[in-house]
Amino acid sequence: MNQKQTVNRRRFLERSTAGMALAAAPMIVSRNVLGANDKITMGLIGAGGRGRGVMHDLVKQGADFIAISEIFAPAAQQALDVLEEGVKNHHDYRALLDRSDIDAVLIATPEHQHCVQLIDAVQAGKDVYCEKPMSNTIEEGYRTVQKVRETDRIVQIGMQRRSSETVMKTKKLIEDEIIGQIYMVKAWWNWSLSHKLNNSPLQSELDWNSFCHPKKNIRFEPMKYREWRYFWPFSGGNCTDQGTHLMDVVQWFMNSDPPQAAECFGGVYEMTGAETPDIFSAIYDYGSFMASWTLNYTNKYQSGWMIQFQGRKGTIMINDSGAKVYVDPWDEDTPPDYSMSYDAKPEIEIAGGIPTSPHTQNFLDCVKSRKEPNAPVEVGHSAVCGPHLANVAWHKKERAYLRSDLSGAY
Repeated sequence: MNQKQTVNRRRFLERSTAGMALAAAPMIVSRNVLGANDKITMGLIGAGGRGRGVMHDLVKQGADFIAISEIFAPAAQQALDVLEEGVKNHHDYRALLDRSDIDAVLIATPEHQHCVQLIDAVQAGKDVYCEKPMSNTIEEGYRTVQKVRETDRIVQIGMQRRSSETVMKTKKLIEDEIIGQIYMVKAWWNWSLSHKLNNSPLQSELDWNSFCHPKKNIRFEPMKYREWRYFWPFSGGNCTDQGTHLMDVVQWFMNSDPPQAAECFGGVYEMTGAETPDIFSAIYDYGSFMASWTLNYTNKYQSGWMIQFQGRKGTIMINDSGAKVYVDPWDEDTPPDYSMSYDAKPEIEIAGGIPTSPHTQNFLDCVKSRKEPNAPVEVGHSAVCGPHLANVAWHKKERAYLRSDLSGAY
């Protein structure tokens, strides 16, 4: 695989559909393009903290939320409290999708529901902003790309780095080969979040079967609802949750397909009660370069995320604070200094900021223009393939390989 090869939508579709004719007529009739001043009516599916936060951005940008779908009454009430009087909560999200007065939906449910709700939404004629990670497995992500492209709907996956000025400026430095050829990329995330999961009774009744949908026969425990991200039936854990953001930046900057193979080591150290690791390290083989993805939720040093691109002529480091470019401190005629006294100063600095609002604005603009958004469904699938592959390797305790059609692992 050539690192400089362009990963465009056409090539991705050719690979991820295995020859299927997705250019056929859409299943639904396209509605007229909205005018610049037309109000976009929306529904919220999943009114947890993230859903309410993204909804707030969309409301500030002019979207009109006229319905929500939330199965847990306290969360539903928190969303309704900030919306206009008369907004209805539909216990079953499919009832919300049946409404003809809704143009688009925001999906912010746990990730095991993303793909089924995304497919249902586009088949109901709705444009969709769907939180990441897009899928719970590689296989369902592959299928979702197919199903979305059988329609003419606009889909934006909530990977806001794709709309960040900081990230785009940093990407330009890679394109300009400021640091030369890159053979190694290191991504990591440090937070001190590990704790004993809260399994005390919930404050209100929960429709457990609806929460588990489309999965069945999962034993109820309050902590599985409260902290679903740490249980395999509902999530790929921190590997896919945070890894989707970071590995997407790696692949985007490196102009690369997902990795060919992965290995992963880690476990649950202090997140008592959890199933998914709170510390792990994954290694990816991209063919023309290597990458590592490490997470430690028991440490505050350099708290947050960082991606380090190590080139032949220097290094780029990017995080929430911005990006910095460091040139190699020694020329060919000067021996390296191993005294650790070298105090590097960045040659280039880019101010930070990874807000969600430019990404939501891009979605609303594309709903009106019918142009492709910054993080379409193919990007959502590609970004999480590597983290899913690492989870497969972790479960199997051996190296995992990505199938050439991006439809699964072996």
